[in-house]
Amino acid sequence: MFDSLSDRLHGIFKKLRGESRLSESNIAEAMRDIRLALLEADVNAAIADEFIAAVKESCLGQEVLRSVTPGQQIVRIVHDRMVELLGGGAGELELKNRPSVIMLVGLHGSGKTTTAGKLALKLRQDGRKVMLVAGDVYRPAAIDQLETLGQQINVPVHVERTSVNVAAIACDAVAVAKRENFDCVIIDTAGRLQIDETMVQELIRIRQAVNPDEILLVADAALGQEAVSVAENFHKALALTGFILTKLDGDARGGAALSIRKVTGVPVKFAGFGEKLEALEVFHPDRMAGRILGMGDVVSLVEKAAAEIDEEEARKLQEKLKKNKFDYDDFLAQLKQISRLGGMEGILKFLPGGKQISNALSSVDKKQFARMEAMVHSMTKAERANPDLIDFSRRKRIARGCGLPTEAVSSFVKQFEMMRKMMRPGGMLGRMAATGTMPEFTPGGGIVGAPAAISKKAQEHKKKLAKLAKKERAKQRKRKK
Repeated sequence: MFDSLSDRLHGIFKKLRGESRLSESNIAEAMRDIRLALLEADVNAAIADEFIAAVKESCLGQEVLRSVTPGQQIVRIVHDRMVELLGGGAGELELKNRPSVIMLVGLHGSGKTTTAGKLALKLRQDGRKVMLVAGDVYRPAAIDQLETLGQQINVPVHVERTSVNVAAIACDAVAVAKRENFDCVIIDTAGRLQIDETMVQELIRIRQAVNPDEILLVADAALGQEAVSVAENFHKALALTGFILTKLDGDARGGAALSIRKVTGVPVKFAGFGEKLEALEVFHPDRMAGRILGMGDVVSLVEKAAAEIDEEEARKLQEKLKKNKFDYDDFLAQLKQISRLGGMEGILKFLPGGKQISNALSSVDKKQFARMEAMVHSMTKAERANPDLIDFSRRKRIARGCGLPTEAVSSFVKQFEMMRKMMRPGGMLGRMAATGTMPEFTPGGGIVGAPAAISKKAQEHKKKLAKLAKKERAKQRKRKK
């Protein structure tokens, strides 16, 4: 979502790092460029001006002008101000009652129903007993969708198909929740193509009837400045307690995320980054600012890995690596774990400089992982467990099974054998076995260290990626010459 803004800011900071010293003139030029980048990203003009004024004031301080690394100092200042713009700390849900009532509001098409399912799943994973309430009585399809989502995540849905009194439905649901000891009730309300008096009055009646702990506006980030206007109108009518920004994985320019908190004073509490029910994250301003400025978000990657990677499985793998017993089944398991983390591209986007490395690898065949998986699936159980069994005749049979040339299978087996040799005690990759990293094939056929159980070694990964980026830049310069 923030790719365009990130690219513009990266170019501005790169230019500043090339300056031997900073002056008022080159700082002023950089501030103009940053302001244009913000405006192009659909950030509110008044907010952009205020942001630039604050950054410029800090940049003109003697500490920055006399700094040995003035360019880096400016990046830090922009980061700190952006964190402040995005709201400072993470906005926590304030669920004080039992059951706590969460009311989701928004325009039609903003993703309220799907977000209700995502939020219910997140709260259930946190150990809360959750109930969903179908409050969009004007669209039978919305009720059907919510019931389907409830079945998928094993959360009950309160439905009253014969009633159009949403306030009464909400009261009935809360009464059931009290009786059956639910912790949270999430009400999915109806939306409109635009805010109108009828919708607002209905939402006010629901609020008066159940006195919700949280009133969250589900806002489509693709709306840009219109999202800010919508937020202001809803906040004026309902006294919102927070926002959930959806479709942050799309190609929206990001202005809503950077403006909505400042304009309304209400925090963004969650952000949706995809269609999957697990694709809802707590909104951390500092982490988002790091992503926008290309500084990475290793903390979120560690959290994602902790949620997706089986700790016991990772421990067993480390033991097998130490004993040089890594086989094709282990290799397949690691491919699946990388896939759960979003693939190599998904991992890179969380790391400093990851976007540049991802761009450098853009020419790599992205289907290579799928071909590797097909080759492993074409092996017998015995061959997967004992790679030494695979001779030339078996390679020919595996090639027929996966529909690939025998040469491709032979190359894959050869690379795998090379990797196993490197894993032996004393080998380069063998020494990595106890560090929380594992050897892995790159899509282009090379071998690198990829995360198996991401831990305290995140800093080492940063250094390796920085070296890789440096080498790639050197290659590009040679090609241009």
